[in-house]
Amino acid sequence: MDGTGKLFSEFIAALPEEFEAVAVGYPTERHLPYSELEDFVRAACPSSEPFMLLAESFSTPLALKYAATNPANLVGLVLCAGFASSPVRGWRRFLASLLAPVVFHLPMPNVAARRWLVGADASPSLLRAVRAAIASVKPDVLAARLRAVLACDVRGAVGQIGVPILYIRAEQDRLVSVLCVEELRQIKPEMAVVALKGPHLLLQRQPQRAAEAVVRFIP
Repeated sequence: MDGTGKLFSEFIAALPEEFEAVAVGYPTERHLPYSELEDFVRAACPSSEPFMLLAESFSTPLALKYAATNPANLVGLVLCAGFASSPVRGWRRFLASLLAPVVFHLPMPNVAARRWLVGADASPSLLRAVRAAIASVKPDVLAARLRAVLACDVRGAVGQIGVPILYIRAEQDRLVSVLCVEELRQIKPEMAVVALKGPHLLLQRQPQRAAEAVVRFIP
């Protein structure tokens, strides 16, 4: 949810040299709803040449909505650890919404980052990078983004997407369950799914394998 784009460097480096990848960053000092963040995505997409759109976690509802507008040069959509509606259900959703204004005002403990984001065996350097990216965003912005995730529902947009979709699933994801994949496939049965071993931040833990999956998917 940091939205800084700082954590994609290894994944971008793993792509073939002929790829031109652009990481879209969101404001860190003020919260914008999904509807306004779409402007950042639109501005980063080329208007005169084919492109693919890739989104991870928080950004996946945004990518789904933008892809549903069927931009002229969009040729494919890749979702990683993504969802079309809140990945947290029932009482956990209520609890997460209740704690959102408080939890981000405290530094994220290493044990929480390892359990929920990067995995127990993540390198110290990745752990530091993730914590630094999160710390660079105002706590109130992070809390608002969490509430946006809990309230999101873009299932109506999924059926309007005209390009192929690839879903890269993290097999050890503790935040986004396989139910989110199944929900998307109920709407888009033709959606391709690739499962890779790893935690929620899969592009950061498995950049090479994720890049290979994207390259194989290119139409």
